[in-house]
Amino acid sequence: MSNAPIPSVVDERIKTRSRFREAMIRPELGGIVGTIAVFTFFLLFAFDSGMFNSQGIMNWSIVSAQFMIIAVGACLLMIAGEFDLSVGSMIGFAGMLIAIFSVTMGWPVWMAILVTFAICIAIGGLNGFIVVRTGLPSFIVTLAFLFILRGFAIFLPQQIERKTIIGGIKDVAEGDWLAAVFGGKILGGMFNWLGDAGLIATFERGTRKGQPVVDGIPMLIIWAIILVILGHVLLTKTRFGNWIFAAGGDAEAARNSGVPVNKVKVSMFMFTAFCACVFATCQVMEFGSAGSDRGLLKEFEAIIAVVIGGALLTGGYGSVLGAALGALIFGVVQQGLFFAGVESSLFRVFLGVILLFAVILNTYIRRIITGER
Repeated sequence: MSNAPIPSVVDERIKTRSRFREAMIRPELGGIVGTIAVFTFFLLFAFDSGMFNSQGIMNWSIVSAQFMIIAVGACLLMIAGEFDLSVGSMIGFAGMLIAIFSVTMGWPVWMAILVTFAICIAIGGLNGFIVVRTGLPSFIVTLAFLFILRGFAIFLPQQIERKTIIGGIKDVAEGDWLAAVFGGKILGGMFNWLGDAGLIATFERGTRKGQPVVDGIPMLIIWAIILVILGHVLLTKTRFGNWIFAAGGDAEAARNSGVPVNKVKVSMFMFTAFCACVFATCQVMEFGSAGSDRGLLKEFEAIIAVVIGGALLTGGYGSVLGAALGALIFGVVQQGLFFAGVESSLFRVFLGVILLFAVILNTYIRRIITGER
C-alpha cells in the first residue's frame, strides 16, 4: 500500500475572497470614500473660514441630521425593494397639520403632534397597502401621493387661514412636554462650561455677552442619531432585518421561505412616513411656523443619500450607516460651499455628479456580488 499523500481537491463551487474583495463589496464603501474626500477637500480649502469651529460644525451637523432622518427610512424601504416619492410632500403636509391643530384649532401641542404622527403613519401604511395589493410600482403609487399630499398642504391652510404659512407655533408650544422632545436642546450646561473655559467661542457684546455661541445640541441631531442606531440594529441584528433584505432581494423566494413580504414592505412604508413626520415636527418647532412648500425635493435628496451610502436601486442590499454617511456628505458640502466662497447653486451640480458616480460604483459592486459581466 502506498503511503503517498492524497492530493487535496478544491470544490470549484467554493470561491475564496480576498480581504480587498470583501472590502469592495461593503455597502458603506462609497460613503466612506466620499466622506474622506469631502472632509479632506474642505479641510484644505475652507479650514480658515470658520467651517470647523463650534458654530460651523453645528451648522453642517444640523443640515446633515435633517438628511439623516429621512435617509434612514428611505434606506430601509429601498433595501426592501421599494421607493417612496411622497416623503417631501409628507414633510410639508405633516408640518401644516401640526400648525392647524395647535394654532388654528387650539389643541395642546402634544395632542397635535401625536394625531399628526398617527395620520402620517396611516398614510404610509396606505401607500404600502396599495403597492402590495395592486402590484403597481411603488414609484407610481407614491408619485401620486406626492401630488395629493402637496395639494392638501396648500389647500388646507388657504381654506382655513387664507394663507400658506402659519406661524405662532413657538408661542403655543411654550412649556409643552412633547414639543421639547422635538424642538429643545440638551447638554446646555456642558457648553456653558466650555465657553467659560475658553474652549468654544462666546458672544463678545450685547445682552448675550459671555454666553457660548453654541448653547446646546438640538433635538434634531439627537433624533438623527437615535434613528440611525435603531435602523442599523434593526437591519443587522434582528430577524426582521433579514426579512427586509430577503423581501428586496427576491420577494417570491422569500415568500416561499415563509417571510411575510407584504407585512415587511407595508411596515417599511409606515416607518418612512414616521421619519418624515419626525423631520417635519423638528422643523416646525425650530422655525415656529409651517409652510406649504416645506420638504420640497427632499424625497430625491434622501434617495441620493441612500445610493451614495451603497444601496442598490434593485433592492436587497444596503446599509443604514452608509446612508448616514451619505447624509453627512450632503450636509458638509451644502455648508462647505458657502464657507469656501463657492456659488451655492453648484450644490445641485454636485448632487448630480455624485449620484452618477455612486450608481456606477454600486453597479460594479452588484456585478462582483452576482458574478455578472
